[in-house]
Amino acid sequence: MLKPNTLLKKGENYYEFVVAVARKARKIADQADADKVPLEGKPVTLALEMYADGTEKFVSEHPSRF
Repeated sequence: MLKPNTLLKKGENYYEFVVAVARKARKIADQADADKVPLEGKPVTLALEMYADGTEKFVSEHPSRF
């Protein structure tokens, strides 16, 4: 199981990342529902995997000063 803190680089905000993953998961679920297609896994897991493999990029809205 992927954990959000293993995907973050130094200075990236954990909470912003979690919100970004949740938003992507909602889009995945909504799109699957609209297309009437069953998902291969849970939307949050699919979203995390997309960030992990580089399909989706996380850009912090408030970069840290570290």
